[in-house]
Amino acid sequence: MALLNGFFDRLLHWFVHAEAERREILLGSLLLLFIMLGGTIGYRIIEGWTWIEAFYMTFITLTTIGFSEVRPLSEAGRLFTVFVALAGIGTVAFIATRMVQFILSNTALRDRYLRRKLRAMQDHFIVCGYGRVGRRIVEDLIQAGRPVVVIERAEEELEELRAAHLVFVAGDAEEEETLRRAGIDRARALILALADDSANVFVTLLARELNPNVFILARTNDHKNMRKLLRAGANKVIAPSEVGADRMAQVVLRPHVDAFMERVLGTGALGLQMEEIRVEPGAPLAGKTLAESNFRRHYNAIVVAIVNGQTGEIRYNPGADARLQAGDILIVLGIPEAIEKLQREGCRAP
Repeated sequence: MALLNGFFDRLLHWFVHAEAERREILLGSLLLLFIMLGGTIGYRIIEGWTWIEAFYMTFITLTTIGFSEVRPLSEAGRLFTVFVALAGIGTVAFIATRMVQFILSNTALRDRYLRRKLRAMQDHFIVCGYGRVGRRIVEDLIQAGRPVVVIERAEEELEELRAAHLVFVAGDAEEEETLRRAGIDRARALILALADDSANVFVTLLARELNPNVFILARTNDHKNMRKLLRAGANKVIAPSEVGADRMAQVVLRPHVDAFMERVLGTGALGLQMEEIRVEPGAPLAGKTLAESNFRRHYNAIVVAIVNGQTGEIRYNPGADARLQAGDILIVLGIPEAIEKLQREGCRAP
């Protein structure tokens, strides 16, 4: 009894808080069930049929299948059949109409939500292509808490993006309008994971024209095309097949180093994270040496390298006398909480 009461309580809660279309669909379904029950009882009483015969007659009347009557109907039975048909067919039409409206309204709401979220995005990552490589890139970016927009045109992949509730733009990445809809002018980076190298070259040229400052990472299937992508404006070009081969060699040659880096760069048991953080102008660390800022003790993180913000020169394993300047990028290793503290208290302007 308590279980039944709990079911009705949840049903009542859902009904009260449901959208108007859902409530109407629920009411229509309950009414249809009531008509089925009433029709079965009516034929049982009026015609004296068995329960199976009465239910079957009600079913073929509501579904308008057009089969012959179970038995010859009396005058009262024919009038009752007219009533059941009018009430049932009208209810089915009402439910179908409301379901179509519900689906269309949900689609419209989802599209408006995506457009609104796209307009609000700043400093986000655009991934072109949601294939095997693109899907893995998107997963890693989301896991790192980065805002991502996917550009895809294949309907199968679009359905997968909808099911995963990801922000995407349906269209061809080689079209200027598609890149603009994805917010290329506000993006932090563009990642080209398209299977065709020529398409990656064309999108690189187009994106560089639309946003000269965006970082472009391109995929290539042929090492000979790397130079073409770099000349087109890509900042970095990666051949997944070569990276995979190099990684396999490292596992064999330096297994312990590989295991350590896998834990650091992934989500291993060490709980460490490697991150790059830019020192903003006016930040507490700007103009100070690592010793003056008491970096290791205060932030509980290790500075692996410092990238000069002006020249791009990289200083590995910097000493305590290394001075940080505004615009420099710190490559640091530490637990996520320590890195968050460093970003908040050390590298941002107060």
